[in-house]
Amino acid sequence: MLGIVKTVEALSKAQSLDLDLVEISPQASPPVCKIVNFSKFKYDMEKKDKEAKKRQKISQIKEVRIRPHIGEHDLEVKIKHARSFVEDGNKVQITAMFSGREMQHKDLGIKVMNKIKESLSDIAEAEGRTSSMGTRIFLTLGPKKKVK
Repeated sequence: MLGIVKTVEALSKAQSLDLDLVEISPQASPPVCKIVNFSKFKYDMEKKDKEAKKRQKISQIKEVRIRPHIGEHDLEVKIKHARSFVEDGNKVQITAMFSGREMQHKDLGIKVMNKIKESLSDIAEAEGRTSSMGTRIFLTLGPKKKVK
């Protein structure tokens, strides 16, 4: 800690020590600088960035598609896939697709969606309500928040 020093003096001090003058905080008034070995400083910064990136969890939205007249065993398989996605920390979008005359019985698709929501209620919670767009109904499930 040298305190407030003129730029010329700081540069000469860094050169006499065979080190570099590195600006740490340019927005501060006056700017904050350090006398360090620049290559080592750069290496440490890259290492910190890499470590921060490693700890970061990127969540994806996985999709599971179903039909309103899906068989019981097929539904269980779809639920198992959705469960594994949620356990991995991803969000799951359940999409019920309708075609032709099935559009008049959207209530069947909603029943299947509710069944999926109930079976995954131990590890997942619905993010918003069931929404409909055209010939499809959507439901998004995300991992439950852990209470500390």
